[in-house]
Amino acid sequence: MRSVTLDRKSRGKPARAQAVRPSTRRDLPKVQPGTVRREKAPGFFSRLMPRFAFFADRPMMAMTGLSVVLALLAALFASGIIGRGFRAIDTGINQTLAHAGFGISEIHITGNRRTPYKQILEVLAMQPGQSIFSADLFGARNRLAQLDWIASAEVHRRYPDAIFVTLVEKRPFALWQAPMNARGEAPIALVERNGNIITTREIEKFSRLPKLVGAGAPQSAAELVDAVKSHRAVSARTAAFARISSRRWNLILDDGVIVKLPEAGWDKQLAALEHLIIDNGILERDVTEIDLRSPTHYFFMLRNGEKKDVQRGKET
Repeated sequence: MRSVTLDRKSRGKPARAQAVRPSTRRDLPKVQPGTVRREKAPGFFSRLMPRFAFFADRPMMAMTGLSVVLALLAALFASGIIGRGFRAIDTGINQTLAHAGFGISEIHITGNRRTPYKQILEVLAMQPGQSIFSADLFGARNRLAQLDWIASAEVHRRYPDAIFVTLVEKRPFALWQAPMNARGEAPIALVERNGNIITTREIEKFSRLPKLVGAGAPQSAAELVDAVKSHRAVSARTAAFARISSRRWNLILDDGVIVKLPEAGWDKQLAALEHLIIDNGILERDVTEIDLRSPTHYFFMLRNGEKKDVQRGKET
């Protein structure tokens, strides 16, 4: 039911009741005829170009300003302010990652037979709980490769929290006594088959390896050492291999006897030496030197200084 309002007059007919209806008419905004266009605001580069033009007309002022800015940046870098800021941000990110489960908790190392586990950990320079993303794998590989015994190294991440290190160690081949230096010393080094030095430390445990003497010996010895091993009588008496003038070899036997091998064809002379040892008992005689360089004769130096030569095939 709608409410109505009645208007009464003192005399006359009563007024008819009328319903009050809400107005449905809206006041529309006044629209001005025509179209209004706004001017386009100048862009960033449009506003910037007049400033460049200002400095272009004043090159000395521009150079001075640039120099001042560069000097300030250099001072900030030199003082470490910027560097400390970057490091602080990096540290915060790494700590967050570590707390999220990406902190190093395991380091697996394989292939280290002679390199101590503790030494490897020190070289890796990775701390428990450190973010696995901050681990410097390239630097770790390079540092491991500098260790005496390491031939190659591989360092890998295994997410979320493990580092795997795979090492290949060098294989010792012989002990090499280098030529005497200016201080009168002849250092002894452990070498690989290719002649590369492994280390000069703690080599006493390798005393059973072949002994090499002289300049260039490590790089040339492998073939001779292998050949001597195939002649059991010679191998049993050989104490060292001496390189002479970077051209040929002498064998130094265990009783001090020197065996001179030729520059070429030395492999055949090993068979001749074995024949002299086994069939002629040459090392039981009073000799200090056996010269096998002649194709027709054996030359012997006796302990009393006497020299003796024997035609090949007629030795007794």
